[in-house]
Amino acid sequence: MVRSRKVTVSTDAHGHTAGWAETDPAAPTPPEPDPTAAAFFDVDNTMMQGASIYWFARGLAARKYFTTSDLVRFAWQQLRFRLLATEHAGDMSQAKEAALAFIEGWRVEDVERLTEEIFDELMAPRIWSGTRRLAQRHLDAGERVWLVSAAPVEIGRVIAARLGLTGAIGTVAEIVDGAYTGRLVGDLMHGPAKAEAIAQLAAVEGLDLSRCAAYSDSSNDLPMLSAVGRAVAVNPDGTLLRQARQQGWEVRDFRTGRRAVKIAVPSTAAAGLVAGAVTAGLALHRRRRAN
Repeated sequence: MVRSRKVTVSTDAHGHTAGWAETDPAAPTPPEPDPTAAAFFDVDNTMMQGASIYWFARGLAARKYFTTSDLVRFAWQQLRFRLLATEHAGDMSQAKEAALAFIEGWRVEDVERLTEEIFDELMAPRIWSGTRRLAQRHLDAGERVWLVSAAPVEIGRVIAARLGLTGAIGTVAEIVDGAYTGRLVGDLMHGPAKAEAIAQLAAVEGLDLSRCAAYSDSSNDLPMLSAVGRAVAVNPDGTLLRQARQQGWEVRDFRTGRRAVKIAVPSTAAAGLVAGAVTAGLALHRRRRAN
């Protein structure tokens, strides 16, 4: 159990809000820390095989928070929406409204406890050992290492703590009296928001972004990769691979053949399906528990 908790919420002049949470400050640090350099790692398909929300949902299903029939029905609804929708303002507004609905009413401590349990059971075996070694190199050089995820910052913080990293940047969920309201504070940690959050963190922590590195598998993270001095494409999608070659960025691919194809499913379509199922499934669970 991670006992210490420090969550910072920062809003810039344009109203963009980012949150970051540090792991245990008592953890060992390199003897000669580098105060101006850091590394930022995307989570899904970069640090972890598949998507964290997919494995989180699998863990919740194993704990009977929703049934298989619930999962299938709501997954189909989510699939239909994702196949028809594009990321224009209206769609992203809907995504923003639904993003954290699945934890409405949950206490922060319960989400953190479940994340710790599910990480140990399902996520830890799926951490890319190659990416983990890349992160360790930064730690060994005295640099701080942050995960960057669209998941609630508390979930990212638990994953970072389990991996021995500095902390996590993530979506900020509104909390009242220790429980989530289901609303966001600021924007989803997605696309340009990641770059903005890194810039905010750099200003607070005294980082020189030209001396920092960023790692991602997705072309959605091009703003984040372009914001630092060293960009690395890890298990890249086709668009990111082409961009990396054009820019002369380093490419690391820890996938092989058919395995890469299989892993791509839960990281994209299935992740979206289960996210929708989690939202509705947990709502059903709360109603059943209340009856």
